[in-house]
This record gives sequence, structure tokens and C-alpha cells, in this order.
Amino acid sequence: MLEVKDLHAYYGKSHILHGVHLSVRQGEIVSLLGRNGVGRSTTIKSIMGQVNSTGSVRFKGEEINGLKAYMVARKGLGYVPENREIFPTLTVRQNLMLGMKNASRSGRWSIEDMFKLFPMLRERTDALAGVMSGGEQQMLTLCRTLMGDPDLVMIDEPTEGLAPKIVELVARLFEEIKSRGVSILLVEQKLTIALKISQRLYVMGHGKIVFEGTPDDLRANEAIRKEWLEV
Repeated sequence: MLEVKDLHAYYGKSHILHGVHLSVRQGEIVSLLGRNGVGRSTTIKSIMGQVNSTGSVRFKGEEINGLKAYMVARKGLGYVPENREIFPTLTVRQNLMLGMKNASRSGRWSIEDMFKLFPMLRERTDALAGVMSGGEQQMLTLCRTLMGDPDLVMIDEPTEGLAPKIVELVARLFEEIKSRGVSILLVEQKLTIALKISQRLYVMGHGKIVFEGTPDDLRANEAIRKEWLEV
């Protein structure tokens, strides 16, 4: 579904990505791991068209590198940024409705689905998003992206700063997303979560992929974990 080859990206004169390659198949959860600053967020921003890059990004067989972000989104690629980017002066329901690509066509997800997954959002449906807790805002951002009915969703650090109970809710949401045939590319710091829910994992170091394999492969590779993941 998503195929990235020889991806290079720059911020000014700084060369951030050095030939990144990765792939995500239909209905698969793939995690992108690594320490802060190695280029994980830049990778998904480049795929999304938010950072200028060279190389190939193919989505559902079509080359999308060089397209504007809104054009990439219309192809069926969703993106949940780390900084949430909710609309603070709109209500929960209004934020969810803004995520819909086409109000006249129903997709895989409805607002009622979101409320079933996260009952606390139902309780806050008419509350302004800006007064919600960080965890609630994170859930709202995830749900708003799903309302756009993406075929693949890229999620940047969804469990950062969340309470353990909310982390478990988010992990269950990922399984629900996968069960509906939607693929996930997940940037995650918590190794335990990534190992639990992913079918495959990539590890980044110094702007390139240094490991690719299954959770069992990574569990068995102590050298990679020590060099690129452990503090």
C-alpha cells in the first residue's frame, strides 16, 4: 500500500533523512522506532508532503512525492501530528465533523463509532476542545483523522504523556482500526506498545533505517536495542 524508497529530506542545509526505505501493507500495523532526533517525524512529514524531499513515495501504486499535503490527504492518507492541532474554540462534535471529507458519503467510521470507542468524548461532545485534558485532545485528534476515512493513517507519538489507562484505550483503538482494513504507520517511543501491536518494525538511527523485522526479530536482537533504542 505504501512504498518509500531512497527518501532524502533537508531542513535548510541540514541533511536529515539519508535514503530512508520502508513499506506498509494493507491492514498492517508498522512501527517506526528510534531515539528523539533521528528523523522519524521528518519521515512521516515528508510522506505527507509537509517537508520537501527527494526519492520515491508510492501510495496505492501512485507516486505522491511532491504533492501538497491536502492532495495527499485526498488520496486516502491520514496523519495525526504529535502536537495534536485540534481546533480549541470548536466543540468536540464540531472537531469530528471537520474531519469528514464528504458529509454526504458515509465511510468506515461515524461519530457514534468514536463515542463507542472513547465514551469520555461522548460526555464532552458539546465542550470546547481547548478546555479538554491532553489525553482527551489526543483521542479527539485520532478520531478526527479517522472521520476522514483514510486507507492508511500515520500517527506520531500518540501515547506521549498519556496516563496508562489512556494508553491502553489507544492501543485497543489501533487494533480496531486494523480490523477495519486500515493500515497504520506508527511513530512510537514506548517499545512495549510497539512490540505488542505491530506486525513489523523499523528502527531509525542518524536519518536512515538500521533495522527491519518482526517484533520477535527485535526481541532477539539485543545489539540493535542497546545501540539504537535504549537510553
